[in-house]
Amino acid sequence: ALLPQRYNGDRTKVIKTLINSFRYPRRGPGMMWEACAEKVKTRGGCIEMGCKVTGCAYDELTSTWNLQFKDRQSNLQSLTADHVISSAPMRELVRGLSPQVSERTLRAAESLKYRDFLTVMLILKERNVFDDNWIYIHDPSVKVGRIQNFRSWSPEMVPDPDKVCYGLEYFCFEHDGLWDSSDSDLIELAKRELIQIGLAREGDFVDGCVVRQKKAYPVYDDDYARHVATIRQELEDRYPNLHLVGRNGMHKYNNQDHAMMTAMLCVENILADAKLYDLWQVNGDAEYHEAGPAVTEETIGTGLRLVPTRVVAAPELAPEG
Repeated sequence: ALLPQRYNGDRTKVIKTLINSFRYPRRGPGMMWEACAEKVKTRGGCIEMGCKVTGCAYDELTSTWNLQFKDRQSNLQSLTADHVISSAPMRELVRGLSPQVSERTLRAAESLKYRDFLTVMLILKERNVFDDNWIYIHDPSVKVGRIQNFRSWSPEMVPDPDKVCYGLEYFCFEHDGLWDSSDSDLIELAKRELIQIGLAREGDFVDGCVVRQKKAYPVYDDDYARHVATIRQELEDRYPNLHLVGRNGMHKYNNQDHAMMTAMLCVENILADAKLYDLWQVNGDAEYHEAGPAVTEETIGTGLRLVPTRVVAAPELAPEG
């Protein structure tokens, strides 16, 4: 939802995440990637779609990379590169590096965890039940966690004025019961839950589809920051022209704009052949907003968010009376 900026009496402290308006592609964010791809091709670049990288081999003598990948037809291909920019999940990247990283770094990478995500899109009759961009659902009797209203992002995303398209979002883990459910079962679940929470009626539904997104969220557990620091140190020492960007590439819960910014600044560093920008400081002020001013020196400058620590012992009760 777009809400007015929150004002707490001090005009110097306005919560930045609540905004009044913003620019949004008419037919969704995919328009940005299509425009970007077209510019790359116009300037002579080559984009290989539908490929899977299978290995990244670093030659220490020439400081170059040999990348192996499977193309659309599953044929093994390779190319040589001076720099590698990776937005792949940090765990998978470390597994595919050659020469192999140390056992300590490999264990750190294998310890990283991810939360997966799926969206059930439902097209149904418009009943004007809510105009927000999205709403969070806190009802424990349903599994849906958030619902998007795509027309509220842009009317062109749902051109039929008599229809609405809702995206019911479910947070899950790959291969749990929800993730492995068939598309038809998930669509029926979404219909039932939309009716249950009062946003639809029987007979409203026109069509539906399911989109699954692996590793949508890097998990911030007690040890994630230590594992990321271990991986960063070895990669920076041994592979100076390997650059980590994006949410999964850095195992850092950035929003889309900040994830894109890490890639843009990475390119600036490569072109200048110098570390002009510290990519790990992009969105670094999130520490302040989440933790307040009492951030310890140990965490300042990491670019990683603070994680609440577990309660390891039962708290003492106040004396009676």
